[in-house]
Amino acid sequence: MLYDPTFYHLTTEVTYTFKMSEEMNPRTPQDSKRDGSKQHIMVFPYPAQGHLLPLLDLTHQLCLHGDITVSIIVTPKNLPYLSPLLTAHPSAVSAVSFPFPQNPSLPPGVENVKDTGASGNPLIMASLRQLREPIINWLSSHSNPPVAIISDFFLGWTNNLGIPRFAFFSSGAFLASILHFFSDKIHLLESNEPVCFSDLPRSPVFKTEHLPALVPESSLSQDLESFRDTTMNFSSYGCVFNSCECLEEEYMEYVKLKTGHNRVFGVGPLPSIELGKGNSYSSVDVEALMSWLDGCPNGSVLYICVGSQKVLSKDQCDALALALEKTMTKFVWVAKKDPIPDGFEDRVAGQGMVVRGWAPQVAVLSHVAVGGFLSHCGWNSVVEAVASGTMILAWPLEADQFVDARLLVEHMGVGVRVCEGGETVPNPHELGRVLAETMGERGRDVRGRAKEMGQKAKAATEAGGSSNADLERLVKELASL
Repeated sequence: MLYDPTFYHLTTEVTYTFKMSEEMNPRTPQDSKRDGSKQHIMVFPYPAQGHLLPLLDLTHQLCLHGDITVSIIVTPKNLPYLSPLLTAHPSAVSAVSFPFPQNPSLPPGVENVKDTGASGNPLIMASLRQLREPIINWLSSHSNPPVAIISDFFLGWTNNLGIPRFAFFSSGAFLASILHFFSDKIHLLESNEPVCFSDLPRSPVFKTEHLPALVPESSLSQDLESFRDTTMNFSSYGCVFNSCECLEEEYMEYVKLKTGHNRVFGVGPLPSIELGKGNSYSSVDVEALMSWLDGCPNGSVLYICVGSQKVLSKDQCDALALALEKTMTKFVWVAKKDPIPDGFEDRVAGQGMVVRGWAPQVAVLSHVAVGGFLSHCGWNSVVEAVASGTMILAWPLEADQFVDARLLVEHMGVGVRVCEGGETVPNPHELGRVLAETMGERGRDVRGRAKEMGQKAKAATEAGGSSNADLERLVKELASL
């Protein structure tokens, strides 16, 4: 179905049963009539924490800035992520829950990438593709159908639901530009030669193994469909990035050039309201952590976290632990399930803290004692580091992380590469040397540039800033549909 203005005037109502969480009591179309004077927007997140939470943060901002109602497409096991947003905007936001389509290649009960790791993305994307007809049926039955959809950039097929689609990028414009480059050049991946992105600003060159895994390595149909989903976003009605001009201006301009219009919005760094983040960390522990940081010299602490999906191997943990011990670098290590060496915590008592589970990353990065962030360079961590003005020590592991690390280290000069590769075990002595130099006097210039970037990013989200202006422009664009 192509875009048809008469679609908005459909009045036929059909009753559907949606499985919803009784505790959250989300409203279904047949339970509630919406105020017809308000624009109705559909939001469709991708079920992975790094994708879902930023789009919910954007939805929160749209509700604060615009007079709209929002229906969020979700599957049952992902409903809990929406609870804080539904609580914050009870009259404006509702959840529409569709059963997760069965896929014989996925274990029963899997509805989120956290249960599969990144390798499950093509399968989950293939499953969600089966929701197209149910969503179209829901749209046609609604008394006040949405005038637009904002959906994750992994869901390219939502371009064809009959309403204007805004692609939301939980990754940066640099990555989006790389994915678009391949839309008609997939043959470049048939060899192992490095790929030169001659069409992009700075003409970057990447090894094929450092390109996102969603760029297919085989002819499997699900890989090719996933590839198409992530390269057709520039044909959307609009593009929205959790990024800002001070970080990616040249790539934002590239996106505008390739889309041929100005409906490209850099609205980041989006402020997080900690939507849906499980907290296995007691308030006493948080208090103890922040109190410990209060007692550390300014800029002396290295914060270490490699994201919510990846677990370091025993050899990687051993190397990192030895580097920290030898250099006596103060640290906070969010270890999750990482196999920390036996006795390590006792040996470094007073030098650092090991956090099991969740940590208040935004608060820690904003603390004056934290001078560096050893990160996998997932985009959410990148944005949070930029917003806090914290230097990144880059250890990209997979997916978009090599692209993000290139942007930080080589393009913007706000990071230092310490290692790369999900299977790479760093030499602990070399790693220790880099940590000591970067956190010491030799890292002063990089830390200075990171701090300056943080000031620019903060200004971008304030009145008169580029991201604030783009958010207002997006609200007006939605209101005009």
